[in-house]
Amino acid sequence: MKISDIHLKQHAFFKTQQTKNIQFRKDSLIRFQAVLKEEENAINQALFADLGKPEFEAYLTEYFVVMSELKTMIKNLERWAMPKRIKSSLLNFPSKDYLLPEPYGCCLQISPWNYPFQLSLATVIGAVAAGNTVVLKPSEHAPKTAEVVANIIAKSFDPQHVTVVKGDETAAKELLQLRWDHIIFTGSTKIAKIIAKAAAVHLTPTILELGGKNPCIVDASASIQLSAKRIVWGKFLNCGQTCIAPDYVLAEASIKDQLIEAIINEIKHAFGEDASMSASYGRIAHNKHFDRMVYLVRDTELAHGGDHNATTKYFGPTVLEVNDCSHPTMEEEIFGPILPVLAYKNEDEIDTIIEQYERPLGFYVFSKRKKFIKRILTQYSYGGGVANDSLIQFANDNLPFGGVGHSGMGAYHGKYSFDAFTHYKPFIKRGTWIDPSIRYAPYPKSFNWLKKLLKNI
Repeated sequence: MKISDIHLKQHAFFKTQQTKNIQFRKDSLIRFQAVLKEEENAINQALFADLGKPEFEAYLTEYFVVMSELKTMIKNLERWAMPKRIKSSLLNFPSKDYLLPEPYGCCLQISPWNYPFQLSLATVIGAVAAGNTVVLKPSEHAPKTAEVVANIIAKSFDPQHVTVVKGDETAAKELLQLRWDHIIFTGSTKIAKIIAKAAAVHLTPTILELGGKNPCIVDASASIQLSAKRIVWGKFLNCGQTCIAPDYVLAEASIKDQLIEAIINEIKHAFGEDASMSASYGRIAHNKHFDRMVYLVRDTELAHGGDHNATTKYFGPTVLEVNDCSHPTMEEEIFGPILPVLAYKNEDEIDTIIEQYERPLGFYVFSKRKKFIKRILTQYSYGGGVANDSLIQFANDNLPFGGVGHSGMGAYHGKYSFDAFTHYKPFIKRGTWIDPSIRYAPYPKSFNWLKKLLKNI
C-alpha cells in the first residue's frame, strides 16, 4: 500500500471517533501485551542478529521496558483519560471548569537502530493510550528487529489504527512530506533538524529525543573502584550505543591514572581479556558506524582496547587519554565503545570544557562532596542527571525522559508518555442563574472599587 494511502486511511479511522473510546484503547493495549508475550523469543533473536545483544541485556533494556510501560498504562489509563475538574475563577462565577484530555490525532514515529525494539514500541504505547493512530517507521539499520516489530504490530492492531512502514531514508522523506498531528523522532541532532523543519510547515508538535556529549565528572573524593564499575556498565552497555551513555570522563588530575587503571580492570572483569569472546558484549549495528569507530581512534595511543573485526562488526571496549578537546573523539558524540578520559586541575577547567558543547542528554558526577554535587547538577543544563551512577535516570518511569536544546525537546515515560500525546483542552460550563452586568458596555466612568476588589482576588 502506498504511504499516502496509509496516511488517508489513518485519518479516516481517527475521524470515526473510535480511538477516543477509553475501553477501545485499553483493549488494544491488552491485546498488544498478549502478542508481546508470545513473541519474546523472536524479539531476543532479532536483537541478537542486529546488535549481538546478550539475552539478559535485551530483556533488561528492551523487552522489560516495553512491558513495564504497558503495565503502567493499562493500570492507569482510565484515570488519566478522565476529564479533570479544575478550580474555578471567581471572575467566571458561577462556573465549572475542566481539562478534557483528547488525542492529537494521527502520529508519526521514526525510531532508531540502537534500541530498535524498545524505542519503537514504548512510545507507541503512549500514543495509543492517549487515543491516537500511529504510523511507525523503524530503522532500516536493524532489519531483523524491524521485521519482528512489524509482525507484532500487525497481530495486535488494525492497520488503520497502528501500522509499520519499513524502508530507508526515502520512505522517511515521503512520510515527512505528509501532514501529521504529532511526530516523535529518536536519533541524531542532524536528522532532527530536518524533521523539525518538515514539522514546522504544518505547525506539527514534535518530541525529539536526541543525544550529545554526556560528561562524566569524577573528583578525588569519589570511590574509585565503584565509580569505575558504574561508568563501565553505563558506557559499554549495548556496545556504547546508548544516547545517555557517559561520552567522556573528566577526572580530577590527582586520581586520573588510578581511575583509568580501575576502568580497565572493570572492563576485564565484565568482559574478560578478550571481549570478542564474551557472551555479555554486543556488536556495532552497521558498517558505516563501525567505520566511524575505527576512524576515531586511528593513529591514537590507547590505554586499552581498540581491537576490532569488520566481518563481525566487533569493536572492543576502548579507553584512551586525551589532553584537550581537539582530539577526534571530543568533536561530537561518540555513540560507541570508546571512552576518552581528560584531566582537570580545578573546577574552572570543568566549566571551560563542558561549555564548549551543546546541552547534553545525560550528565554524571561521581563525588562524596555534597556541595560539589549540588553545584554541578544545578549549574549546568541537561536532559537528566545522576550523582554516583550512570543511566539509571531512564529506569524510573515516574521521571520524564527527554532532552533540552540540541539534546532534544519534549519528554515521555509513564504518565509523561500519556501527556506527551494528549492535548488538554480547557472547557468551562458557565451558569445562567446570575449574570453580573459589570463586564458589559456601557462601561462605568469610575471603577476604583473594582480595581481594589480585583487586587484581592
